[in-house]
Formats: sequence, C-alpha cells, structure tokens
Amino acid sequence: MDRFTAVERALRNAPPHDLLAAARAALGRHYSATDIELLVADYGMNTLHPLGAPHYRSEVVSAHTGAPGRAFGSQQPYIPDAVGSEVATLHLPVTVRGDRIGVLILCLPTEECSDEVVAELREISEILGHEIVVAERDTDVYLQARRAERLTLAAEMQWQLLPGRALSRPEFDLGAQLEPAYAIHGDNFDWSTSADHLTLTVTNGMGEGIEAALLTNLAVNALRNARRAGLDLQDQAYMADQALYGQHGGRFHVSVLLLRFHLASGQVEIVDAGSPRMWRLRDGSAEPVELEAQLPLGMFEDTVYAVQRFRVLPGDRLLFVSDGVYDVSSPVGERYGDKALARALTSTRLLPPSQVPRAILGELAGYRGRPQSDDDAMILCLDWHGRPDSGDGGEPEGADTAGPVGR
Repeated sequence: MDRFTAVERALRNAPPHDLLAAARAALGRHYSATDIELLVADYGMNTLHPLGAPHYRSEVVSAHTGAPGRAFGSQQPYIPDAVGSEVATLHLPVTVRGDRIGVLILCLPTEECSDEVVAELREISEILGHEIVVAERDTDVYLQARRAERLTLAAEMQWQLLPGRALSRPEFDLGAQLEPAYAIHGDNFDWSTSADHLTLTVTNGMGEGIEAALLTNLAVNALRNARRAGLDLQDQAYMADQALYGQHGGRFHVSVLLLRFHLASGQVEIVDAGSPRMWRLRDGSAEPVELEAQLPLGMFEDTVYAVQRFRVLPGDRLLFVSDGVYDVSSPVGERYGDKALARALTSTRLLPPSQVPRAILGELAGYRGRPQSDDDAMILCLDWHGRPDSGDGGEPEGADTAGPVGR
C-alpha cells in the first residue's frame, strides 16, 4: 500500500468527530508532517477558526489576508518563502466541489517538499473535505468550529437547509452567500444537478425570524419534493404553491426564482414568481434580465405558472439577488438600485463566482454605512462555461426570449 492510499484509508475509517486526529497521525507517519492544523471558515466567510481550539481572538485569522487567507482565496497551495529553513509550511485549501471549507496547515522537511508531494497533499486535503461533509451528519464538531458568534434559531434552520455555498462542474461554477450570516430570516437558495441539468432556486420568504424561516423551509422542501418526483418546472412551482396555500390559506407567501439549465445546450427554463432578480454580464456589459413576473407562491389557490425560455452562452455570468440587496438605502436615503448593481457586477468580473457574493455584500455594507443589514440579503453568482463538444458558440435566432430590460 502506498502512503497516499494509507492516509486516504485512515481518513475514511476515522470516527466522524476525530478526523483531524486521524489526519495528524497518518500524515505524520507517512509524510513526516508536523504541526498539523485545520482552520475552518466561519458562516460569514470572513475568518478561519482552528478546529478543536477555543475561539480566543488571537487564534482566529482572516480568511482574506496572510498565508492561510491566500490559500483560501486562491484555492491553491501556498508555501511561504523560507530561504535556508529546514522546514516548509504548507497551506492547503480544503474544498469540496468548489465549496470552500477551510485550510489545512502542516510542516514538512524542506527536502521532502517536492511538486509531487505537494500535489498528493492537496488531494488529501480534498479527501479530508469530503470526509468532513459526510461526518457533519453525525457530529456537531465542524459546525461548531464555524461559528464566530451564536446563530439565531432562524439562521440555524436556514443554513441547515442549504446544499452548500459553491459548486463547480465543467459546465459551470457558482457561489452564493446569505447575510446577515448569523441572523438570516427568509432568504435562501437551493440547487440540484444531474447528468444533463442544473435546477436552481432563489427564495425570499416574507416575514421575520422563525416565521420566515419556517415559511422558506416549507417552500424549499415542497419544491424539492416535486423535483424529486420528476415533475417539470411549471408543476414544481404549482405543487409548492399549493403546499404553501394549503398550510397558510394565502396569509403568507414566498417569492421564488426557479430555473432549469440544460447543460449540453445552455437552454434555460425560468419561472419568475416574485422579487428575486437576475442580471447578466456578457461581453463586459451588465444588464438586468427582464422576466415575466408572476404571483409569489402561496398567495391564491390553483395559481397556474408559465415557463419562460432563454439561453446562456459560454462566458456569460449570471447574478441573482434578493430585495435585501437592491432595496438597501444609504445613510441619506438613496436606494442602492440598478446602477450600483451594474457597477458591482462589472467591478467583480475577474473574481471567481465563489468570491463574488462576499465582495458585493462588502460593498453593500459600505453603501448603507453600517456592517449589519436590517433585511436579509442573498447573492448567487453563476459562470456558464458550457460543454466543449456542444457547439453552443453562437446565439440561435429567437432563442433568447428574456430581454435585458429591468422591471
């Protein structure tokens, strides 16, 4: 058995709560690694927290600066220069299909730190990430380590509902974030992929606190139930609408943007049932995409929803935002609005989708003049690559039925 396989087996056989101890033992035995630590990103994606250590301020490091922040942000191994040193310190991103979990830090004898070894250790850090995701079903250790402060009960419910915060496939990359991270109420997002499709939902439940979280939870699970039953997009919206109306009789509603991407062609089906909005960045130009606005889910009995169709092209970037973004006001009462959103989308065009939401939310905080928002804010960014063999390099006549005109 080679050493890579030995470490992989040790991680897979480790108890859910004890992955770091297993990694320390296996990496020390097979790679002569020492001083092994795992830093876990907090819910706000602002800080990195040592796993298994008390959250003293001196132990928490920035997710954006320093050596750990550099590896976390670039998603590449980072080894600070240590000229003449006998020990090299490696910072390895811990990531699962594009979803950034944290950074694995370890020290190696300098003569052992070859490109081949670094590549092996980077793959081991990815395996560790996968094991953490699986282990979270059975232990709270990793979820507790992510907390820079206490979550509200509503926020706990919303974060447990999410599929992740990023996803990468050859056809696309996407990233999303909710704010305020530790007190979110009704905003949410969800996605599911298959061999041929990506289904994406952006949700905004009315109300505040537990009521909003319960409402969104019902809507998301109703949509999942319909999707997993094999229903088309139109019927998914109808079934979720009926579930909400049956529970609340029209007193509460949920705004949803529901999309289904055909991965081979870039064709997209959309049901616009409320306030979340979509923007498109194409060839350097940012524009809101006009959609046919329909009733939010749960308002009336037997609402019928219609599907719109348009097409994304390789190189397109789509941005989805909730009303907690475009309705933000400055200290003098000026609304954030379309111009600021277009500027933010253009200014972040060189960032990967996993970092775009955090960057725009940071700009939003500066605009309103305080770090915390009075309303939920949700941003999701999707970069479309397409399939190299799909031949979707041009815009077919009549394919885009959703035009670049804001509501």
